[in-house]
Amino acid sequence: MSINYSFARQVRFRRLYRHGGQRMLVVPLDHSITMGPITGAGTLDQLIGQLAGNGVDAVVLHKGSVRHVDPAWFADTSLIVHLSASTVRAADPDAKYLVATVEESLRLGADAVSVHVNLGSRDERRQIADLAEVSEACERWNVPLLAMVYPRGPRISDPQDPALVAHAVTLAADLGADIVKTVSVGSVAAMADVVAACPIPVIVAGGPAVSSAAELRSYVIDALRAGAAGVAMGRNIFQATDPGATAQMVADLVHREPVAVRTPERLSIAAG
Repeated sequence: MSINYSFARQVRFRRLYRHGGQRMLVVPLDHSITMGPITGAGTLDQLIGQLAGNGVDAVVLHKGSVRHVDPAWFADTSLIVHLSASTVRAADPDAKYLVATVEESLRLGADAVSVHVNLGSRDERRQIADLAEVSEACERWNVPLLAMVYPRGPRISDPQDPALVAHAVTLAADLGADIVKTVSVGSVAAMADVVAACPIPVIVAGGPAVSSAAELRSYVIDALRAGAAGVAMGRNIFQATDPGATAQMVADLVHREPVAVRTPERLSIAAG
């Protein structure tokens, strides 16, 4: 069933899916609040300059970071402002909380916003309430909402458990997110079941650090074979020797790779 989005929301979705089709490559660059500087000797502006024009549909930034980036880069990529934060120094690093608003993000020129929820964390109640609050504001302002939902916390023994990941994406959809980012369950068939049961696009998080381009390609192709609507890949791109070239390689897969699609009887090959 299609959703009858407003004109303004449709315009912003077109900016997010700027390379056409139904898949997108997002590069999250919100890690700096969580763990400190991510760009080494370079600057955030230089990094985004390497990513823009290399097939990246959107980058995720915190509100203050936006002021240190050349607006010209956003002719070739879209801006998602991340509204959640926490640090690895906190007593509970899984406890995410809001540090920006939808209205503030619009003043910065955002095409969409994102919120992080850790399903099963000690602070789950607050994070779910925050997601619901942001969802309502996105409806009011016609802004696409990306929910980053992960099984993560003291009661989570296996964060890649397909049942838990299915719960995570369902939570996002039920509270009004337009797109959900979550972990891969490791199995193409099991991930395909998760994706098929979710009424909104599922994009797969970038996964563990890889040691080769072949390993990275394999990870992305498996996500697409499972029916994912793309990938949100941070460290495996921005920590690469050549972030721009790595982004272009992943973008070529996301935007042009033929992938297997789930049918009731089998996995069959279809054009992406």
